[in-house]
Amino acid sequence: MVNEDIVLFSGYGQLPSGTVAGDVFKVMALVVLLDIRTGEIVEANCTLSTRLAERFVESMVIGRNIHTDYKELVECINNKYQGSAKKTIITALRTISLKYIAYKQNVKRNEGTGNLSSLRISGHRTQALCI
Repeated sequence: MVNEDIVLFSGYGQLPSGTVAGDVFKVMALVVLLDIRTGEIVEANCTLSTRLAERFVESMVIGRNIHTDYKELVECINNKYQGSAKKTIITALRTISLKYIAYKQNVKRNEGTGNLSSLRISGHRTQALCI
């Protein structure tokens, strides 16, 4: 059974050309499961060229709050991740943060309606079921 407080969010960024990850994937995906009540990242996964880099990024974000810890997360990535995908990871994280804020605002506006509402996030239209 799916925990109704857990919502999947994703962010993407273009990887630098001339790197292994850039040549293999072109785009990096950062996907997180967020506890929508608290903003805590409970699970994460990303696409980088090595499993070690993926695990390292995942370990930096899991347990953090996408809303209240965002600046610290970016600072941590800037300080601890010295790979070529640093800016890409931060871009994906920023996208996730913006999606989370938009989702929370939309849920608050439509609380209890059960309507399928349209969201506009970073110029893209998406659908969310508001329960």
